[in-house]
Amino acid sequence: MTTQTQYINLNNVKKAATLLRDIVLETPLQKNLFLSEKFDANILFKREDLQEVRSYKIRGAYHKISSLTALELNQGVVCASAGNHAQGVAYSCKLKQIKGIIFMPTPTPNQKIEQVKMFGGDYVELILTGDTYDDAYEAAMHYCTEKKMSFVHPFHDIKVIEGQATIALEILAQSKKPIDYLFLPVGGGGLAAGVSSVFKELSPNTKIIGVEPIGAPSMSISLKNGFNTKIENIDKFIDGASVQKVGDLNFEICKNNLDEMVTVHEGKVCQTILDLYNKNAIVVEPAGALTTAVLDQFLDEIRGKNVVCLVSGSNNDITRTEEIKERALLYSGHKHYFIIKFPQRAGALREFLNDILGPNDNITHFEYSKKHNRNSGPAIVGLELLNPQDLGELIQKMKTKKFFGEYLNDKPDLFQVLV
Repeated sequence: MTTQTQYINLNNVKKAATLLRDIVLETPLQKNLFLSEKFDANILFKREDLQEVRSYKIRGAYHKISSLTALELNQGVVCASAGNHAQGVAYSCKLKQIKGIIFMPTPTPNQKIEQVKMFGGDYVELILTGDTYDDAYEAAMHYCTEKKMSFVHPFHDIKVIEGQATIALEILAQSKKPIDYLFLPVGGGGLAAGVSSVFKELSPNTKIIGVEPIGAPSMSISLKNGFNTKIENIDKFIDGASVQKVGDLNFEICKNNLDEMVTVHEGKVCQTILDLYNKNAIVVEPAGALTTAVLDQFLDEIRGKNVVCLVSGSNNDITRTEEIKERALLYSGHKHYFIIKFPQRAGALREFLNDILGPNDNITHFEYSKKHNRNSGPAIVGLELLNPQDLGELIQKMKTKKFFGEYLNDKPDLFQVLV
């Protein structure tokens, strides 16, 4: 065993694969024609979004639970999760016919809550508590200690990591030729730690790229600092891959195994979600789009190469569609928000429409107030531009004619107010 993979035993991963053979789907390694042509490469999707629980999390959850003693199984298990891990644990509890207590943050989308109930049935109890995953985790650990039950961690557990690592065995068996590049999503790091360990031993020439959201770069910052670092403030939009701190064990493994760690903007991820649906009829959650969204950053590097993108999950709540579209438009430069100062006189709005906006620009949001000044009243206005390059000229017109108040796109609380 090499020092790079000293934490993960390949034989244990193979045993895990045997255990999971009748439990999980051997998901397809599928060529994506559109992206292969776009990047002049052989782009393959490892479709973990097609699992019964619609993510790879069932692998680690079931493998961990199967490692418990009869006494521990009789006591039941506890987990904390923002969604996918909860579904994997719930389904495992139902298959094993054991009790499971699942803690989730209070703001968890109803779609994920209903999925957990469906997969767990009468075997699981769901407890919503706290505002974040970390709140739910603390409550779960307290409950676990008090009730003397076993905790199933979503990523910081050797058995969970070994379960996720079975994906690597499938990819290597399914690929018809050597894999040049492997893109892996990174949240807590369990998937990346497991899969990269197997690849480093069985396919050492594969370049392994970890991908995480730019708003939650926990692994990136930790690798830069040289030690596992907790980030206090993160963007939780990509909830399946947004953690304040990755697992300590996962950090040590990824530090040795990942050839590169990169981030991708949440807006780019949103555009990728829409593209995958519109062009390929593939439904993915934000975390599931990370490895595809980042390909533009490797345009020249992957040309002519055999490339695998792990599509991690498809538990996307349809109620988030408007926010996904909004973020995509903002990222592409087509959508812009302003505070506009409208003079309190007849014809001011008409002047704005006729003299400021272009013929193909649309007003998509308008919130008008007269409370601030008797001579001028501000309004929050959302504009959709046909051509993003028109923004500079638009702002100049606003300033020249004294309509410009403030540009809002770079305001961090914009979505809480407008979406």
